[in-house]
Amino acid sequence: MSVVACVQMASGPNIGANLLEAERLIEEAVSQQARLVVLPENFALMGKTEHDKVDEREQPGSGAIQTFLAEQAIRHGIWLVGGTIPLVAEDDNKVRASCLVFDDKGKQVARYDKIHLFDVELGDNAEQYTESETIEPGDEVVVIDSPFGRMGLSVCYDLRFPELFRQQLEAGMEIVVLPSAFTAITGRAHWEVLVRARAIENLCYVIAPDQGGYHLNGRETHGHSMIVDPWGTVLNSLARGPGVVCADIELGRLNSARRNFPSIEHRRLQCLNKSS
Repeated sequence: MSVVACVQMASGPNIGANLLEAERLIEEAVSQQARLVVLPENFALMGKTEHDKVDEREQPGSGAIQTFLAEQAIRHGIWLVGGTIPLVAEDDNKVRASCLVFDDKGKQVARYDKIHLFDVELGDNAEQYTESETIEPGDEVVVIDSPFGRMGLSVCYDLRFPELFRQQLEAGMEIVVLPSAFTAITGRAHWEVLVRARAIENLCYVIAPDQGGYHLNGRETHGHSMIVDPWGTVLNSLARGPGVVCADIELGRLNSARRNFPSIEHRRLQCLNKSS
C-alpha cells in the first residue's frame, strides 16, 4: 500500500510565485505521508497569453522549473510528477508540453509530451482554445516502472481518447497519472465521468490533479482533482481552490479486481494505429 497525492493549484503568470505555492503544497502532501506527488498541468506557468510559455521554455535537463522538481524530489525523498512544463520544440515558435517524472533521488526517469492538443470552441460563449498554435504534439506512449506500479503518463485532453490508455494497458499499465487544466465548462460536463470511465474500463488507478479556480488570464478551471480506484470509486477529491488530495493505492486490490472481473481478457476488438 502506498499513499499518493494530487496537488491542485490556480496557477498564474509568475513562475516564482507558482513554484512557491507548489513547494507549499508538496510539503502538505508529504506531511500526509505521500510518496508519489503529482502536480497539475501548467503548474509553473499559466500565462496571460498562450505565447508566454514560448518565451519561458526550457532546454531538456536545465532550467529553473526542472531544477525545482529535482530538488523537491530529493528534499522529500518522493517520486514527483511535474505536471507539464514548456520545453523547446523543433518549431522555434512552439513548445512541447512535457510531463516529467523524477524519482526520489532527483533523477528524471521519464518524459511524456502531450499528444492530443486542445483546439476547440466551447458553445455560445465563444470561449476558444487553439493549443496547436503554440504546442508541438508528442507521438510516444509512455509507461514506466515505479515503486507504485507500472505508471502510464497522460495529460488533460488525452483523457478523451481511450485508445491511448489501451496502448498503455498493452504495456502493462496499472496506474495512470493525468495532470490537467480542464476548463470549468468541460469539467462540469465531463471530468468526473471520463476519469472514472478510464479507471473502470482499464481496471486501473487514475491519479488526476487539476487546476481549480480563476486565473489572471481570465480563464476558469474546474478543479475536482481526484484519485479513483480500479472499480471506479472516487477515493478522495477536492472541489475548488489550492490543496492536496491523498489516498492509498494497493496493487493487491488492482490485481484482485482484474482477476475476479477479467474484462480486459474478454476484449475481442483491437485499436490499430494509422501506421499499422
